[in-house]
Amino acid sequence: MDIKQLQRLYNISDSNIKWAKHCFERMQERDISINDVESCLQTGEIIEDYPDDFPHPSCLIFGYTKKNKILHIVVGSNGDTIFFITAYYPNTDKFEMDLKTRKGR
Repeated sequence: MDIKQLQRLYNISDSNIKWAKHCFERMQERDISINDVESCLQTGEIIEDYPDDFPHPSCLIFGYTKKNKILHIVVGSNGDTIFFITAYYPNTDKFEMDLKTRKGR
């Protein structure tokens, strides 16, 4: 996946954006706003790629919230639409100190 393509899809129109119910539920639980997710996408970099995910390829994006807090989002795309799957604040339980490298890889 290409971060620039995902950013373009997000900026085209609302019809190119789909939010999973799971994503909204997790965002609410974790006090993550839509603006935070948008900021993460706009400032982010892809740190893991999942080309074989079903129903669409997806990726893990490392970026920053509006208040400069590190955020991870998982998004998928079919080339025409961006699908927001989940969002969370990473920690060192699963990631190295850089919060980009998954432990055990």
